[in-house]
Amino acid sequence: MDTLEEVSPVSRFRPTGEKNTSGFDPQTGIYHSLLQLGTNNKIPTTPYLDTATFVLSQFPKSDQAESRVALIDLATNQRATYAQLKRSIYSLATGLHHCLGIRKGDVVFLLSPNSILYPTICLAVFLIGGVLTTANPLNTKSEITKQVLDSGATLAVVAPGEEHKLVSTNVPILLTSRPSSGDELSVEELIDGCEPMELPETRLAQSDTAAILYSSGTTGVSKGVVLTHANFISVMTLLKWSVDNMSANNDVFLCFIPMFHIYGLAFFGLGLFCSGTTTVLMKKYEFKGMLEAIHTHKVNNIPAVPPVILSLVKHDGGGYDLSSLRRVGSGAAPLSKELVDRFRARFPWVALRPGYGLTESCGAATLFVSNEEAKTHPASSGGLLPRFCAKVVDFETGVAMPPYKEGELWLKGPTVMKGYLGNEEATAATINSDGWLRTGDLCYFDEDGCLYVVDRIKELIKHNGYQVAPAELEAVLLSHPEILDAAVIPLEDEEAGEIPMAYVVRAAGCQLSEDQVIKFVASQVAPFKKVRKVSFINEIPKSAAGKILRKDLVAQSKQEVKSKL
Repeated sequence: MDTLEEVSPVSRFRPTGEKNTSGFDPQTGIYHSLLQLGTNNKIPTTPYLDTATFVLSQFPKSDQAESRVALIDLATNQRATYAQLKRSIYSLATGLHHCLGIRKGDVVFLLSPNSILYPTICLAVFLIGGVLTTANPLNTKSEITKQVLDSGATLAVVAPGEEHKLVSTNVPILLTSRPSSGDELSVEELIDGCEPMELPETRLAQSDTAAILYSSGTTGVSKGVVLTHANFISVMTLLKWSVDNMSANNDVFLCFIPMFHIYGLAFFGLGLFCSGTTTVLMKKYEFKGMLEAIHTHKVNNIPAVPPVILSLVKHDGGGYDLSSLRRVGSGAAPLSKELVDRFRARFPWVALRPGYGLTESCGAATLFVSNEEAKTHPASSGGLLPRFCAKVVDFETGVAMPPYKEGELWLKGPTVMKGYLGNEEATAATINSDGWLRTGDLCYFDEDGCLYVVDRIKELIKHNGYQVAPAELEAVLLSHPEILDAAVIPLEDEEAGEIPMAYVVRAAGCQLSEDQVIKFVASQVAPFKKVRKVSFINEIPKSAAGKILRKDLVAQSKQEVKSKL
């Protein structure tokens, strides 16, 4: 009785008559979402529907599409209306199908930073039944080669200057924009040169694969996450529901989250078009560029990550007018209560709304619907999205835990992935026989059904039998006025097993010492949690989504220890 369809809605009242605000059913150990989609936001159930057709059906009507701006390039001020975007999608789909022979099921590899063309490429690929796989332009040649071969890509769409990373793959290359020299074909030329033609009937099922997105591999080897059209259609429906409840369709969003990541793809590559909003695009995140964009374009909404929140708190605004801001979201990693409090003290007019999701859940699981709810639950990632349910499972006993008890978060919902590409063992270890996605995150729910992410289970430091959460120590470190950034990792120790080690980025000109950092943390945590070693560093390595690359720091710490022997 654990499938999503079979689980009956939890009673909103306990046997005593007290209102159940957590959504927890003590009989099954399942937390149910307390939120419901409105009648205008039902997830489509028709079996044959693809992502692009769904998105295009949500575009503003023709009388508004010609004037409503969908995208603005911050660097060039180039603009695309919804009507222009639609024409570009159909023209590119025509070129991909009739000129380059892309057919249903063909995998298209996309290697590009954010650009005004990025959503067009994604939606055109989906429209002809292609399968999209995206990559970080910062990835090395070997990483790119591995992904291209693993995904089975038949075409690579590549930003100029990145072609050399695909030389050994022998996959045909289509440049995103016209090269300054040479005669290579580009996306721009296909859009300009191809009149939208009738495409062959491609019967795409919601259950068909839409994309293969590779996890960031912050703690291990990156794996291909297989996402279906149903996953994307569901997440876009949920996103539209949340945006429509929180924003107006004339709101302006800012995009610096990379669109090759599920967070950026779900929001800016696909989802926001369903609400008719305008997005200002940045090629990549840059703090002053972000401030300029808010100031110039009167940005209202910023889906962000914790490092951006930290920058807004710790750095001067530089005289830019940020009064237009209304909402700042945060995802990809947990926010500490201390950082949340500091942000709200500095920007009291801005609603800060953290959420939780992962690539394996197509970027969605929890959010805050109201600012008041977010304010009263600092450090939480909000409640379960509609049609989601969850368990918090003790990873030693396997028992489903009630509110305030920690365990591994298990999720079930319409956005959960199909599995890992070509990796049945990893899929079986992540999605159990009842369809529950094991997230690998140590979490708990409170009495109001709000989720709190403690840390990655694999990242917990085992010190003398105790479990120490790096995120807790990082929050303490970041509260120090002379520490700009910090990361905590396990360091092997003969006596204790592991000890917490901190990598710290000091403020410019400060002379903070290792001993001072150790004493600062020790004064605020239990003895078994205190940091035992500190190393100063210029920058904490992070993924494009803002997650700390602990595996890189672990490797660095081992090298530092080795060099001292």
